[in-house]
Amino acid sequence: MRVIFAGTPAFACVALQQLYASGSTIALVLTQPDRPAGRGMKLQASAVKRFALDHQLPVAQPRSLRLDGSHPADAAAARDLIEQAGADVMVVAAYGLILPSWVLTMPRLGCLNIHASLLPRWRGAAPIHRAVEAGDTETGITIMQMDAGLDTGDMLLAASVPITPADTTGSLHDKLASLGGQLIVQALALASSGDLAPVRQPDEGVSYAHKIGKAEAQLDWAQPAELIGQRIRALDPSPGASTSIGAAGIKIWQCEIDANTDALNAAAGTVIYANQTGIGIACGLGVLRLTQLQRAGGKRLSAVEFLRGFPLVPGVVLAPA
Repeated sequence: MRVIFAGTPAFACVALQQLYASGSTIALVLTQPDRPAGRGMKLQASAVKRFALDHQLPVAQPRSLRLDGSHPADAAAARDLIEQAGADVMVVAAYGLILPSWVLTMPRLGCLNIHASLLPRWRGAAPIHRAVEAGDTETGITIMQMDAGLDTGDMLLAASVPITPADTTGSLHDKLASLGGQLIVQALALASSGDLAPVRQPDEGVSYAHKIGKAEAQLDWAQPAELIGQRIRALDPSPGASTSIGAAGIKIWQCEIDANTDALNAAAGTVIYANQTGIGIACGLGVLRLTQLQRAGGKRLSAVEFLRGFPLVPGVVLAPA
């Protein structure tokens, strides 16, 4: 089967790797333009582009696919390449550009999306973050026939994975990336034999995974410890949950609920203890033990290591960064 692949980050690259290994003919790879990154802010190719170049796959990086948009020349050139590819299907995974109707209908089998949730829950840009933040106990991958809506197309295949109490967005991302690659290979095998059975998404259970905003990184200690812990895990590895101790900005990476300690009516954000077990913080409800922290410009440290260079005593109050 001839495939056009559209994707950008590591999540998408895993699917491209598995499609390539399965023997699919990758006729064209679409990925976002190179972006500045790192301390030197040098242009960096996406994970998908790097894989494509390493395996001599044709790559295009249009800034837009909208013929009536701000980059019509890019879109027109991409349309010509897509048409020339003569693909049976386009596979889309975390691409980052809106696909107009001419793209959706050009391949014989249309466009199939690898979405990192069990639709219709968590449609949108940040399904992995939002599942962890909400305290969901499972999520998964849905292979979806793309239409003009926001993740509203018919479901073709789905599989679930549990979300453990230790899972972060990072760890769950890796599990789902692998599962997504497996499912899209299965989906194309079924499509080639005409055995894919589209199922309309139910009207019940729809939720939206809005993109993570910078302001969300700031922890609100007035919330219950359980919700704060979920937020910390959801923001790992990026952008990281933030607080401050005096003038020092701190990121919190790991924590656990301390069910054995009473906050004793301490104000939210107050340090209850700081010892070898961690740093206990009074929350709006309950106590959260911080076990891995990072100062600005530093590296992630266990609470014990952190306290060696940043001593804390009970009564200190943490505040939003």
